[in-house]
Parts: sequence; structure tokens; C-alpha cells
Amino acid sequence: MGGVTAAAGAAPAGRDPGLQPERTRLAWRRTTLSAAVAAVFAVKSALHGGAGAGALVVCAVCCGLWLAFLWVAHQRIRALSAGTPPPALTPRHAAAAVLCAVATAACAAVLVLGPVR
Repeated sequence: MGGVTAAAGAAPAGRDPGLQPERTRLAWRRTTLSAAVAAVFAVKSALHGGAGAGALVVCAVCCGLWLAFLWVAHQRIRALSAGTPPPALTPRHAAAAVLCAVATAACAAVLVLGPVR
């Protein structure tokens, strides 16, 4: 294998990441914006027309999940903006982001599909 200097699967030294970090930052921002829309929709649905205690609880959970996702996303965006190659996303942060996004969507679906009173 003449001319191959890097180990299999290893990135060559001086790798140019191109626009990948910027695309990843934008993806985190888009996902955060989507979660914010779900949270705002949850607040609107819960407060529209005299909502019951159940709707207010679901709304509060949705907003709390959005804040948790916002924190994880902010940490990742800051790491990507540092200028140096960012460390890999830890499994803990990845799991938290996925959990918050899925749970926020589930809370929004509960508020849309059925009246929680």
C-alpha cells in the first residue's frame, strides 16, 4: 500500500474540516429553534381557553425540557465555535439532547391530540 501514511480509520494530520463545523453549529441552532417553537406552542395550547391543571403541567414539562435542550445545544455550539477541533459529543450529552427533543415533541403531541384537563 504505497503512499499510505495514516492508520486505517485515523484522520491525517492537518485535516481541513471545511464547512462541517459550521453545518453542525447550524443544525444545533435549527433544532433548538424547533424545540422553542414546540415550547411556545405548548404554552399557547395550555393557556388558550382556560386550560386545566394537567395542561399546565404538560406545558411546564415541555418548557423545562426546552431549557435543558438549550443548555446542551449551547455547550455544543460553544465547543464548535472554539476554533480548535471540538471534542466528540459525550454519550451523556447526546442522550440528554435526544431525550429532551423526543420528550418535547411528545409533550407537544399530547397538547395537540387531546385536551389534558
